[in-house]
Amino acid sequence: MNKAILMGRLVKDPEVRYSQGKEPMAIARYTLAVNRRFKRQGETNVDFINCVPFDKAVEFAERYFKKG
Repeated sequence: MNKAILMGRLVKDPEVRYSQGKEPMAIARYTLAVNRRFKRQGETNVDFINCVPFDKAVEFAERYFKKG
């Protein structure tokens, strides 16, 4: 599995939902604004990355991630 470490700011607080079924699974959605290190002429200097964690990562995000 590949791993990426992103540092940025949350656009809004994470949205947490639970799947339906025998064993409901937690699913969160949030958008991370990451500044670019290098900027080409005419490009924006921020990338918005959509993140969708599952299970234990959702509990962590729900507890510690806030907009800002």
